Amino acid sequence: MALLVAIVYPAVGIAFAELDHLSAPAPIRIWRLAAWLGSAIAFGAHLAYEHLRLRSSPLRAAFHVALAVAIGAFALAVWVNLRLRWLGSTQQSPLAPWALVLFPLVTGVPAFLVSFATVAILDRVRPRR
Repeated sequence: MALLVAIVYPAVGIAFAELDHLSAPAPIRIWRLAAWLGSAIAFGAHLAYEHLRLRSSPLRAAFHVALAVAIGAFALAVWVNLRLRWLGSTQQSPLAPWALVLFPLVTGVPAFLVSFATVAILDRVRPRR
């Protein structure tokens, strides 16, 4: 399931980034907000699946959800690096390859902490049967 959800994150990010690029400039980038919302829905659905359907422990559920987020972030970093190369961009930052390491860390660690805290609190409020 983690791999399936991991595909959703970069797909949502890339699709909404293209929509944002095609839309008229605006002070609030609605497509970016929609991408955040789509990713949040995928995150919540995955966490609910792990906790309610699979009845995973807080540690296991948090690990699976964070793994999906980190894999999705890595795939998005790969896409960014490849896209810059395909376009032959002269504006490619020498730091772009660092995204392959930083994207998964910056997204995976907070996803783990939020998932673990959420499931732990839900277990205390409503114990599993």
